[in-house]
Amino acid sequence: MKYKLMLAAMMAALASGSAFANADLAKAKNCMTCHSVDAKVVGPAYKEVAKKYAGDKTAEAKLVQKVMKGGSGAWGPVPMPANPQVSEAEAKTLVKWVLSLK
Repeated sequence: MKYKLMLAAMMAALASGSAFANADLAKAKNCMTCHSVDAKVVGPAYKEVAKKYAGDKTAEAKLVQKVMKGGSGAWGPVPMPANPQVSEAEAKTLVKWVLSLK
């Protein structure tokens, strides 16, 4: 029983650590300059992005491209600039994190 409890605690710690790591990646890549988790800044809140794309099986691929190449029109007139400092792997990590927010 103690083993199962310890294993569950370790899994929870790893899961929450991953969420913090992805928030740290968003800060490191300057995403938090225009976005926040809960509130609109220049761009939409990440929770709003997750809500908009919930259930869309093509969302991850679309958003990875938007992170890297930029885009416009989905959230209003302010365009999202390209982010050449973000690799495809980093973009996938960021998008998966954003889409996981509730």
